[in-house]
Amino acid sequence: MTQQVIHLMVKLQRSVQSLLESDIIKPTDSIWKIALLYGDEWQYWKQELLEFGFTMQDPISELLSVEAWDEE
Repeated sequence: MTQQVIHLMVKLQRSVQSLLESDIIKPTDSIWKIALLYGDEWQYWKQELLEFGFTMQDPISELLSVEAWDEE
């Protein structure tokens, strides 16, 4: 039996989706807005997002539209 590991970025997507559903953020807001909600953890997440080619000005909807997080 193999256990599938959830990619960390999927966990971030789920958290952000939850914020969206709670009307805390909007899909058109820039990614940097979630920095305010992540506090000390933000530097880690920011680095991960940059490595995947995002900018902090990209809309949150772009982050949520990613279907597969392939590590190269």
